[in-house]
Amino acid sequence: MNALFNKRLKAVTAEYEALVTRTNEPLLPGNGIFERYKYPVITAGHAPVFWRYDLSPETNPFFMERFGINGTFNAGAIKWQGKYLLAVRVEGNDRKSFFAIAESPNGIDNFRFWDYPIVIPETDNPDTNVYDMRLTAHQDGWIYGVFCSERKDPNAAADDLSSAVAAAGIVRTKDLKNWERLPDLKTKSQQRNVVLHPEFVDGKYALYTRPQDGFIDAGSGGGIGWALVDDITNAEVKEETIINHRYYHTIKELKNGEGPHPIKTSKGWLHLAHGVRACAAGLRYVLYLYLTDLDQPNKLIAEPAGHLMAPWEEERVGDVSNVLFTNGWIADDDGTVYLYYASCDTRMHVAVSSVDRLLDYVLNTAPDGYRSATSVQTLNQLIEKNLTK
Repeated sequence: MNALFNKRLKAVTAEYEALVTRTNEPLLPGNGIFERYKYPVITAGHAPVFWRYDLSPETNPFFMERFGINGTFNAGAIKWQGKYLLAVRVEGNDRKSFFAIAESPNGIDNFRFWDYPIVIPETDNPDTNVYDMRLTAHQDGWIYGVFCSERKDPNAAADDLSSAVAAAGIVRTKDLKNWERLPDLKTKSQQRNVVLHPEFVDGKYALYTRPQDGFIDAGSGGGIGWALVDDITNAEVKEETIINHRYYHTIKELKNGEGPHPIKTSKGWLHLAHGVRACAAGLRYVLYLYLTDLDQPNKLIAEPAGHLMAPWEEERVGDVSNVLFTNGWIADDDGTVYLYYASCDTRMHVAVSSVDRLLDYVLNTAPDGYRSATSVQTLNQLIEKNLTK
């Protein structure tokens, strides 16, 4: 059996090393707004061999996988000590998610997980599942992680094993290794997409929220919300206003939510979000951009019509098909933007752009006119401009 063990160990390790050291390639010419990359940056196969296998021939003579990884997706992102770090949602074969840091020297390939996953302290009411952490290096000196904490609905019938309630869990750290758990955000509604603004606003912590009536359906929740909180260590949303609305027959008619925290630019706060609509194939998630005022981050300035990114080719297929989701991006000092997004709750990708290009796109792309006739007018104006030069 040792011969079999050694043969499989060698083969699995070689496959892992080939994957994590593979050079990524931009897909050109692209659309001018961003460049996708050929290979996903993190997959289930990026999980270290010593996570998935017992490396003892005595206790694992057939070299069987002992801890299966189903997916790696929906990662928060931060530039830390010169490295590009993703706080990845890792989902095991048991359907439970946890967070783990993956590190890259360049932001586009060679991502490797740190040896151990993040240990999230539990509250008095333990989470059943945690996922989709947004990372924010705040003005107060802490790095915060805001994530979805899921628990079984205590009011559900005894035989109802699918109803759940969602809350925004909050942790903070100074080194990305030791995490302090703060009380969950107190709100009047369920919250699955809460993002901490990186600066104080009027001396308070500012949050982007997504109020919804139930665990899945936004219901009366009108879109992306805005709330100010006095004390992050006992955070409570007392008043919530919608700053980015849902609209009929658009990419976000069913629901929308903030992605990562916005990037501060000379023209305003640049926001990346997801929009959801229903179609014959189920729910379709796409990504879009909008811009808010530099001094009033809750004031909308510009929003192009339609999506920035939608599922494309292999990105369409996975555990939850036809879905793109993002909760992490990194803006480098030179203006390069690394946009990290997941496809189909399965794998992580990167697209690269720049602050200048994204601002050009947001400010100079026509907004939604909400009718077919206005779309034709917008297109005809562009055609006329191009054909009458």
